[in-house]
Amino acid sequence: MGWVRTHRSSKAVDFIALNDGSTIKNIQVVVDAGRVDEDTLKSITTGACISVEGILVESPAQGQASEVQCRSITVFGLCGSDYPMQKKGQSFEYMRQYAHLRLRTNTFGAVMRIRHNMAMAIHTYFHEHGFFYFNSPLITASDCEGAGNMFQVTTKNLYDLKKDENGKIIYDDDFFGEQTSLTVSGQLEGELGATALGAIYTFGPTFRAENSNTPRHLAEFWMVEPEVAFIDQEELMDLEEDFIKYCVRWALDNCKDDLEFLNKMIDKSLIARLEGVLKETFVRLSYTDGIRILQEAIQAGKKFEFPCEWGDDLASEHERYLVEEHFKKPVIMTDYPSSFKSFYMKQNEPTDEGGSVGYRGTVAPGPTMQGTDVLFPQIGEIIGGSVREENYDKLMAEIERRHMDMTHLWWYLDTRKYGSCPHAGFGLGFERLILFVTGMQNIRDVIPFPRTPKNAEF
Repeated sequence: MGWVRTHRSSKAVDFIALNDGSTIKNIQVVVDAGRVDEDTLKSITTGACISVEGILVESPAQGQASEVQCRSITVFGLCGSDYPMQKKGQSFEYMRQYAHLRLRTNTFGAVMRIRHNMAMAIHTYFHEHGFFYFNSPLITASDCEGAGNMFQVTTKNLYDLKKDENGKIIYDDDFFGEQTSLTVSGQLEGELGATALGAIYTFGPTFRAENSNTPRHLAEFWMVEPEVAFIDQEELMDLEEDFIKYCVRWALDNCKDDLEFLNKMIDKSLIARLEGVLKETFVRLSYTDGIRILQEAIQAGKKFEFPCEWGDDLASEHERYLVEEHFKKPVIMTDYPSSFKSFYMKQNEPTDEGGSVGYRGTVAPGPTMQGTDVLFPQIGEIIGGSVREENYDKLMAEIERRHMDMTHLWWYLDTRKYGSCPHAGFGLGFERLILFVTGMQNIRDVIPFPRTPKNAEF
């Protein structure tokens, strides 16, 4: 039973390629003349759903071990000539208009099976390494990143909002009695879990209300966020590298047929690139040294669209240059300037000159934080991690320096008041991992139903 990929006639024999979604490989159904009513046979076109009864025999044709000699066919659902997923070279942009049907194509079937396998790899890795699966809330009153790009959750009548004398909305009659939003990250709650259970990971949807129409951004995406007590920066980088190599190895071991298809049809260097990740030891590079390499490249004639002075947040083009052209292997970048990193990151020790001493003694001209971001070929940043600041006074000093309102984060500060411990963690964008493992070019093509600005269909 399955869906027809192709149907062709040859003299007195019909050949139907049938696929049930469990594998990239079709099974060929051979229908001899007279076995099936001629009108029924003619009605079976690409996309039709049928059941076939017959005998499984060794196939004389190349490229397949067996085929079905048909005895009878039952038609479950016909598919007319207006079926949008006809067997021809539609663009991915075209297929996004039919996200409810594109899943039946070879490419998207392969991507979704790999997506499932990557989820299994993630759960298996953490289970085998003593982590506990920890469920953080999707509805929250706090903003982990402090950027404010959050989707609000409310049951209020938006046409008749209650406001105070200053025109500010009053939420005391809302469902939760205060302003709430969809989460941008489970990290802060994950830290609470790590300070009780030792090692946890969250794996679930997160939401960013950013008006970003790029091949790397979604408004709704899945995040994997482990948090671990009692580890330092070096151990965090070991975890990041080991985890991502485990996922890549899982794909190569468990998704062979789908990867071979994508390697042939989408990205002819895909399998070689995946195998290369397993062979290489990731480069560990401070931000300061990375800026020096980029500036030397500019002096040698390399053109970048965006500036890269010390203190600038690196663009994807800078990250990809370091990974793809300079080192030709994945890079873990450390010790970013505190100016564009989150408040909860641990600061490096200051120098007398006002700079800071970071990973392996790298001296930076300004204050830096113990970030550990993994940069990958074709993707740029695939993991964002850091050591968290466990000292209450230092954390509060950073919060005050940024003029942050901690009204809704009093519980987070309690972890630094009561039995604080060293801890660290990272976040991996699940769809970016799928992008890398499948060779697909647009993040909207590795999630079943993408949510992007002006698009919430299906």
